[in-house]
Amino acid sequence: MEIKFIDKPSDNNLATILVVKCKNANNKELILPNSTKDIEKNTNIVISDIIKAQNYEGEYGEVLVIPTAKKNPANIVLISLGNQTNANTIDQLKIGGKIYDSLQQCKAYSASLYFPSEDNKHSEDEQHMPLNILLGILTKSFYFDQYLTKKKDDFLKVQSIDAALTNSDQLKAEFEKINAIYQGCAFTKTLVSEPGNVLTPENFASRCQELSKLGLKVEILNEEEMTSLNMNALLGVARGSRNKPKLVVMRWEGSQDSNETLAFIGKGVTFDTGGLSLKPANAMIGMKYDMAGAAVVAGLMKTLALRKAKVNVVGVLGLVENMPGGNAQRPEDIVKTMSGQTVEVLNTDAEGRLVLADALWYTQDKFKPKFMINLATLTGAMVITLADQYAGIFSNDDQLVQKLCDAGYKTGEKLWRLPLDKEYDKMIDSKIADMQNISTGRGAGSITAAQFLQRFVNNVPWAHLDIAGVTDSSKKSDLNQAGATGFGVRVLNQFLEDYYEKK
Repeated sequence: MEIKFIDKPSDNNLATILVVKCKNANNKELILPNSTKDIEKNTNIVISDIIKAQNYEGEYGEVLVIPTAKKNPANIVLISLGNQTNANTIDQLKIGGKIYDSLQQCKAYSASLYFPSEDNKHSEDEQHMPLNILLGILTKSFYFDQYLTKKKDDFLKVQSIDAALTNSDQLKAEFEKINAIYQGCAFTKTLVSEPGNVLTPENFASRCQELSKLGLKVEILNEEEMTSLNMNALLGVARGSRNKPKLVVMRWEGSQDSNETLAFIGKGVTFDTGGLSLKPANAMIGMKYDMAGAAVVAGLMKTLALRKAKVNVVGVLGLVENMPGGNAQRPEDIVKTMSGQTVEVLNTDAEGRLVLADALWYTQDKFKPKFMINLATLTGAMVITLADQYAGIFSNDDQLVQKLCDAGYKTGEKLWRLPLDKEYDKMIDSKIADMQNISTGRGAGSITAAQFLQRFVNNVPWAHLDIAGVTDSSKKSDLNQAGATGFGVRVLNQFLEDYYEKK
């Protein structure tokens, strides 16, 4: 979709969107854009009269469609932020999504967009309101349809938005950052949406390599190189597949004033059958999403490169396919990890933690990062615990957790902390190896998985985000179509911007 910034109304667009808000908490009087009178003159419509006639009160998200007698615009659409004192960033993002839905319903592939008149008394959230709304529009516009030979008639893609802004020069520059966030999220959603027969480890790695044109340094380790590093836990997961594993290392060096490296690690199981601990057929549906952790890291790296973030970041992606086969890893096999610790593999379907074990150790050993944050669709237990509302977070560092949770609430990508404890750690002790990859009991599956990962961070400040419940959705929301959500890119970008980039 093309976003253009204009000073005057356009006569060519099929719809006009007016964002309105209530004047204050106790008064239903609406604040309309300054251009409303010009729009009324062009369409011979008195919008204030229609508002009264339709009993439009301007509650948050309330939409009023006003048909016109003209071809362009065919409709004037009012959408309200509600009480301006309560319109936070997340509300504004969702308004953008609602705008996109309204344009689809009006079958308008182009529109002019106007914002409430300014009174110079805005909060920080409201000053960024136009940008937040535009990001919401872009986010909702993503739709993965490249394999449809016949496009759905009921899904009209909005092609262009003309945004009328009084301070357009300043916001144009800030929009570049907004667009970078969207592009990173779209990259993540595309990767997550691709089927397993297309997005193999090699294909995934190749798409990451293409990002080098943005200034990222990309290195791809093959099976032989990982063997020389003794990454036997990661390699063991890949043994049953014809598709060879890859370890992708992406570096963004945006700060010459800092020697600190910040590390993000992603689980990238491009398809997960469970291996010889084979999943039931219906449980394999959705397993193309098991690389979402790596996809989030890749999307974050793209965003940082596009917006020239002043920070030094490394992204490490462990890419494998978990298949049954004549050479596949067996239950009760014992592998020696890169760290030197041994693991008894009791269940080959608990494979993500094996991939991350070597990826985490490699990252802390090679880059000596200030912290490590890994992301993974790691456990079904997380879906039971938090459903699709929060991602779980586990950490050995309280400050790191607080920063991530604050960024989560700011962006709407919320995180909920769960415990780590020595008593849980005992549940993964093995009698014949240093540890086993599943616990001895049925409970605390997400926690014991996190305890397993903690054994490979070597006391580096670390956080593990289990995104199993928030990676995809079977139904559309205010911000996303059904399918991949891109959860993780925005919260991690906000986290870096708030706490680690020099202003």
